[in-house]
Amino acid sequence: MLPEKLIFGTAGIPRSTKASNSVAGIARVRELELDCMELEFVQGVRMSEKGAVNVLEAARRENIALSVHAPYYINLNSSEEEKLKASMERIYQAARIGSLCGAESIVMHAAFYQKSSREAAYQNVSKALSELAGRLRDESIDAVLRPETMGKRAQFGTLDEVLSLSEEIEGVMPCLDFSHLHAREGKENSYPEFTSILSKVEEALGKEGLENMHMHVSGIEYDRNGEKKHLTLKESDFNYPELLKALKEFEVKGLVICESPIMEEDALLLKRTYAEL
Repeated sequence: MLPEKLIFGTAGIPRSTKASNSVAGIARVRELELDCMELEFVQGVRMSEKGAVNVLEAARRENIALSVHAPYYINLNSSEEEKLKASMERIYQAARIGSLCGAESIVMHAAFYQKSSREAAYQNVSKALSELAGRLRDESIDAVLRPETMGKRAQFGTLDEVLSLSEEIEGVMPCLDFSHLHAREGKENSYPEFTSILSKVEEALGKEGLENMHMHVSGIEYDRNGEKKHLTLKESDFNYPELLKALKEFEVKGLVICESPIMEEDALLLKRTYAEL
């Protein structure tokens, strides 16, 4: 179910959770008065079907919306057939287990340009995601594939690339990492720039694009090549108050996942700041 407002949560189990499992993490998110959590399958999909059912029950009990981050070891632009197939299988398994958890959004770092032109990389990613989305439909797996905007210039994932994929392929929507968008060029960090991004989303995907958003936010350190590492919001130059103002102005709905090193504290900061606007 899509949230009827903008909700805030953590990228994985909150650091203050006493037990290191997803069910305990969901309970902690609720204790913190946050409303969503991204399941981090970044090192591999290691959750069983039984474990997924337990997570689904916990999420329903606590009324926490879930999403999934697929494994990092993915390159849909790989020239090696074996690596491409392995990448597609990792995304498929993340979607299969994620959907059993009740997660509708499957976030991924889609590809690296490597030696390809940007156009060739785009075609390769588009072909792979089309196949994956078709497989999920055929198997009645209720999941949306979300290529993420990326923070390093060597990585596939500009705003235009992820929006074009989302326009073209049924079952694909963007994951907008606003901190990555800022780090990639050192720009995209003011109210006019944030509203320009949201206008592009609406132009490409219509009102549904704004009412079904999945976003990442954190502080970020960057150099001329783009992202270096995540920081806390207050030790970074990322202009989160202006982003939140733009999100409210555009009546955006969906999940804001905080990837800060102090993710629950910064998720609460985002939630409080948004509520005060």
